[in-house]
Amino acid sequence: MGSCCWLVMVIGIAIEAWGVKGEVEGGRNIFILGGQSNMAGRGGVVNETGTGVARWDGVVPPECRPNPSVWRLDAHVAWVEAREPLHADIDAKKTNGIGPGMAFANSVLGKHAELGPIGLVPCAVGGTNISEWERGKELYSHMIKRAKASLRDGGTIRALLWFQGESDTVNLNDARSYQTSLRNFFFNVRHDLHSPLLPIIQVALASGLGPYIEIVRQAQLSIDLLNLRTVDAHGSPLQPDGLHLSTQAQVHLGQKMADAFLQFVPSSNINHNISPIRNEAIRFYVCTFYVYMLPLFITFITIMYTTFL
Repeated sequence: MGSCCWLVMVIGIAIEAWGVKGEVEGGRNIFILGGQSNMAGRGGVVNETGTGVARWDGVVPPECRPNPSVWRLDAHVAWVEAREPLHADIDAKKTNGIGPGMAFANSVLGKHAELGPIGLVPCAVGGTNISEWERGKELYSHMIKRAKASLRDGGTIRALLWFQGESDTVNLNDARSYQTSLRNFFFNVRHDLHSPLLPIIQVALASGLGPYIEIVRQAQLSIDLLNLRTVDAHGSPLQPDGLHLSTQAQVHLGQKMADAFLQFVPSSNINHNISPIRNEAIRFYVCTFYVYMLPLFITFITIMYTTFL
């Protein structure tokens, strides 16, 4: 009986994923951008000699230039044309530059223009610890609120793009507990967005603020969740501060994240207007059938055979 109840629950999850809230055919493909400074973008940001004031050099590479099919949800929760720096009015207390978001969006559209318009929802804030992204805290609540607001005009939340962890390399306890905190964060986001199979593209650290970078990196690389892809930024060129990715590193990272997301979007999905989330739900349901239903069916037939024959 316990196995049957568990099976019903699993199938219920798959069915829930099939009906992702806010999906409107022809609407925007929405991506949430979360994390800290390397997601917000510090590419091209340098401290001026003498004054020490951080300034962005204003250089926008071709891969990050505006595209009429790429939109951004601004701080006033309005859709505007996406332009660098994407987080200028979100991570407003810091100087923002190039991040991976625009390169990601342009790369996705360059390889799958049929996907349709993209909506980016910037939510990253520099210098933040994973504990500040716990459910109920300001950053988490703000991100969920913005994500839900992005659906008002229709569309589908396609994925969470996540790049965070540099601040958790300072304290050994933070580093050791990072994977548990990250796993809880991902579960909470999926639950609160009513999307248990929401694709997540996370980045494994290239740098950190403290000595425990490798502990956090291993936590990121070894986490095993359905529909989670990890892009490793190890070895990426850094700014002179040794912490933030350079402009070209951000471009390359955005393109790698696009490739990771496109693993969820086979050509047949786009041609038939099937959400990648729905496609994963189908796979999940089929897997569940073979793992649980088939053995139960065989057991049932065996019992019937031994009882009546």
